[in-house]
Amino acid sequence: MDLQSDSRKLRFGRLRIDWPLVFAVLGLIAIGLVNLNSATAATQRQLFQSQLWWLGVGAVLFIAASVVDYRFFYRVAYPFYGAGIVALFAVLIFGRRVNGSRRWFSLGPLRFQPSEVMKILLVIAIAKFLHDLSAPRAGGRRKVGPFDRDELTLVGMLLLPVVLTMRQPDLGTAVIILLIGLFVLTVARYRLRTTLWGIVVAAAAVPIAWFGLLRPYQKERILTFLDPSRDPVGAGWHSRQAIFAVGSGRLFGKGYLHGTQNQLQFLPEHWTDFPFAVWAEEWGFAGCFLLCLLYLFLIVWALGVAASARDRFGAMVALGVSGLLFWHVLLNIGMVTGLVPVVGVTLPLVSYGGSSVLTMLVALGLLMNVSVRRHAY
Repeated sequence: MDLQSDSRKLRFGRLRIDWPLVFAVLGLIAIGLVNLNSATAATQRQLFQSQLWWLGVGAVLFIAASVVDYRFFYRVAYPFYGAGIVALFAVLIFGRRVNGSRRWFSLGPLRFQPSEVMKILLVIAIAKFLHDLSAPRAGGRRKVGPFDRDELTLVGMLLLPVVLTMRQPDLGTAVIILLIGLFVLTVARYRLRTTLWGIVVAAAAVPIAWFGLLRPYQKERILTFLDPSRDPVGAGWHSRQAIFAVGSGRLFGKGYLHGTQNQLQFLPEHWTDFPFAVWAEEWGFAGCFLLCLLYLFLIVWALGVAASARDRFGAMVALGVSGLLFWHVLLNIGMVTGLVPVVGVTLPLVSYGGSSVLTMLVALGLLMNVSVRRHAY
């Protein structure tokens, strides 16, 4: 389908707001603010005010990403992707160093993490590439030796930001970027060989990452995950305290602002990496079920939007947003419950953090964009 000519057929008066999506997003934001208020009640009160500011900016970006016809993002997909790659290079040179890592640009009191934005830029670039592949093309498939040039291009587009993010180093974000790309290629049923190539190359890079990219504390977290008794009061402290908090919540929790692991500061980084442990301790299994149900609804809803999108580009964008939500939720909850190593992955719209909040709201704005234009002619 020609996106340029198809866009002229739109009648914007027939755009309809996707209210289930709006209410699900608002529900997660409300839970996030309630949870953050508890996590920062004993200390770090300024974080709550900062989160409100980020949510205000995010709301503006959500509306902008929803209103601008997503065919605009189709046209600028590759330049935006290139700008993201340049930013990942630049942060390695000019970025602010925190705990041995260069992940952020400092803008006065604010910090900006380009690897977060790269998640969206990768989704848009892959969506454009897959859309263009679906169009008839003279000459058929292009070969470079035994390989398909399109396959090599896709694998390169996926692995380049992964490698640059690992150089910061930021293991969690690098893993998320890789998984999002593989998720889109797999669910879109693109050539299986391309996905397998991505997996093989990523697996081959594991020794390189282990010996050349990961910091000692990151290696220790992985080793402690494999052997929890290795360092229970050091690298294993985060995971152990989170598991204690989740288990102590039982069915209905200890009550709001009454979580002992939280209020007594046993939980580390409980406003960024471990907000699920705070929620589980205070609201129990019932609260966790509600939170997971909201996430499940959003993920399934995004898949539904992808299935009914007007064109392949919109479908791939919605699919990428679904993958972004799925992997963030799965890895964060797995990290809190001891099922995966602690790798610093945020919980969408619940964790504190400007870059994370803005990324998620822009991604959900793009999902809204694709959704409302399904029925606009």
